[in-house]
Amino acid sequence: MSGMEIERKFLVRGSEYKSRAHKSFRICQGYICSEKGRTVRVRIRDNQAFLTIKGPSYDGGLGRYEFEKEISMDEAKELFKLCAGGFIDKTRYLVASGQHTFEVDEFYGDNEGLVIAEVELSAQDEPYEKPDFIGDEVTGDRRYYNAHLLKNPYRMWKE
Repeated sequence: MSGMEIERKFLVRGSEYKSRAHKSFRICQGYICSEKGRTVRVRIRDNQAFLTIKGPSYDGGLGRYEFEKEISMDEAKELFKLCAGGFIDKTRYLVASGQHTFEVDEFYGDNEGLVIAEVELSAQDEPYEKPDFIGDEVTGDRRYYNAHLLKNPYRMWKE
């Protein structure tokens, strides 16, 4: 898959999303590169592996170019050796809301306590229904980008 990715990002209130999820999976991801808004990411999601390249964000963080390719588990394990600074560990819950699916990420490790939801859109002004658990919008706030959370984990924000 490749093309422009348009998404909005939100903080999550409570844990209602867990009971509303129709699917969930564990994700471990690392970054080969994350500089000047460009990232090269390796991700293992349950029994699948992916290599993803993202370009810089535009329009206040609403959109960015994304290229993603499924790779073998062996390739992912080799590429993880190139990742610097540790890994992001999280569970992703998929929650349907109207015509969209919200991806809710519950983080572990140094980002324990942080829960973020994203919804992908086909256009910046596309309407969508927010579930009750959706809190403040953080689209474009770089602190909530996974690559940033690796370098500046959520637990450090509290200190």
